Amino acid sequence: MTGGRLTTHVLDTASGKPAAGLSISLYSVSGNSHRKLKTVETNADGRCDAPLLAGEEFRTGTYELVFFAGEYLRRSGVAVPEPAFLDEIPIRFGMSEETHYHVPLLLSPYGYSTYRGS
Repeated sequence: MTGGRLTTHVLDTASGKPAAGLSISLYSVSGNSHRKLKTVETNADGRCDAPLLAGEEFRTGTYELVFFAGEYLRRSGVAVPEPAFLDEIPIRFGMSEETHYHVPLLLSPYGYSTYRGS
């Protein structure tokens, strides 16, 4: 059994609240090839109910999370121009060891940041 896992959460920095109901797709990346592994939605705390990858599903390699920010912002009542400045936010990252990787997103209508969390 492996000890690696991947988690995320999303904070809406414009409202100061967790981003509930935001869709996130996870892809495995190899060269120019993307393979969709799953799509999840954040809960009321802006987190996923379970790790995105854990146990036997976890593999080291290159991955991409796509956060559907525009959809979330529109649903939240934010006046989003068309086209939205931020719509789908892809974050590509590598996992080189079997440990906990946490890739959060801090989101506002005109900016975002991420980091390797704990």
